[in-house]
Amino acid sequence: MHIPSLSVATLALCSSFIFGDAFAPNYHLSTTSFSAQSTARYATVSRTDAPPTTSVFLSPESAKACVDLVGSPAFAYSLERLRDSADACLAFPNAYGLTVRYAMKACPNAAILKYFNSRGIHIDASSGYEVRRAISAGVPPEKISLSSQELPSDFEEFVKMGVKINACSVSQLDRFGKVFAGTGQKVGIRVNPGVGSGGFSSSTTGFSKTNVGGPSSSFGIWYSLIDDGTVPDMVAKYGLTVERIHTHIGSGSDPEIWQQVATKSLSFCKVWPTVETLNLGGGYKVGRVEGEVTTDLQKIGAPVTDAFRQFAAENGGRQLRLEIEPGTYLVAMSGALVSTIQDKVFTTGPGSHTFLKLDSGMTDVLRPSLYGAIHPMTVFPASGKTEDVGTETEDVVVVGHCCESGDLMTPKPGEPEDLAERTLRKAEIGDMLVIDGSGAYCAGMSAKNYNSFPEAPEVLLDLDGKPHIIRKRQTLDQVFQNEVDTDLF
Repeated sequence: MHIPSLSVATLALCSSFIFGDAFAPNYHLSTTSFSAQSTARYATVSRTDAPPTTSVFLSPESAKACVDLVGSPAFAYSLERLRDSADACLAFPNAYGLTVRYAMKACPNAAILKYFNSRGIHIDASSGYEVRRAISAGVPPEKISLSSQELPSDFEEFVKMGVKINACSVSQLDRFGKVFAGTGQKVGIRVNPGVGSGGFSSSTTGFSKTNVGGPSSSFGIWYSLIDDGTVPDMVAKYGLTVERIHTHIGSGSDPEIWQQVATKSLSFCKVWPTVETLNLGGGYKVGRVEGEVTTDLQKIGAPVTDAFRQFAAENGGRQLRLEIEPGTYLVAMSGALVSTIQDKVFTTGPGSHTFLKLDSGMTDVLRPSLYGAIHPMTVFPASGKTEDVGTETEDVVVVGHCCESGDLMTPKPGEPEDLAERTLRKAEIGDMLVIDGSGAYCAGMSAKNYNSFPEAPEVLLDLDGKPHIIRKRQTLDQVFQNEVDTDLF
């Protein structure tokens, strides 16, 4: 391990590349480390008595090194953990070939895109702008697939460059067909399979902010439009070649539901004999804190591999290639936000609390305010020295720096409108607070520039634990540089 101050227990935890990326060192695994023969679908965490002296991958010393380099707050990413999560995804079981696509919306920093590209991981883009951003980072166009709620106006140029397009609605397919009519142009079809799964919701058909399948979701072409001939007729009308079927049911989807949808998705591949690839989208669960679970990719992949083989046996030997598109799984526990406790206040009487005020907040990590998401938190001494770590704890509510009551870092699980206390090491003003699990949908998805706070910098810790700047801190001038003066008054 590259952080010298990590304990033996933490080293053992971090060595498990499939389960270890999910949990902070103040928790221990209730199952053994990952193996391909594991019978557990995922690992669960349980609390230990000893307060942590490290976060998931940062020690007091390495956190202080990040702050010394770029100031506070700052996002820190671990190259070691990125490597391990990439290894896990590239080992996903498959029958006839595998393409791993990184859902770059999770964390689109060029350094991370370049690293995954160097590992042979392709890109799943969600907008035309993400396509351009990936190409700018050196990703070849032919390694990029675009599935977007808004088909960009320049999609024709993308196709000619080699970018793969998935039509995500009937109107998108119609627009695509009109441009490439009679050419036999290859296209993918994104299907809403009728069910979804994601986040804190247990419903497969109801609305959830992280559920992108089922009747309450606008994502993809409703499956009945495949069954009733609407989509096949349009494909035939324009002379297109369907090469891919794509389904996506949600972020943090339930493994069993994901497997069921995988089997159903194969039925759509029967409609077009030209289909060569089935993309089974959907973010795999990553356990961030106590009680949450991390999906065992080997366990959920095995029956899907069997289903692909059965499909081949029943369809004249057609061997479909599998695509998966993890985002959270690849980067969530590879990133952390290092912040500073800039104030500490309390109230008294019924319903009173002690509050830790950070120099960060929803401007950096929006997930708690948006979803009621829970992140591991570790308090480090301002000195950045492990020997200064205390043992006394306290129950606190952690809040952000915005003038916004919703800037809450410790909500009740799944309830962003309600707060909850967290037991942390007793903190003083000036201490550091590390928010782990911040590698996905944090730096790339936040309320940036609210209250005119500049965008936080990002650093990448190399395999020796040394931080390197991969994004500078935004300046105040950059916050409003696109504003235009007017002579109206």
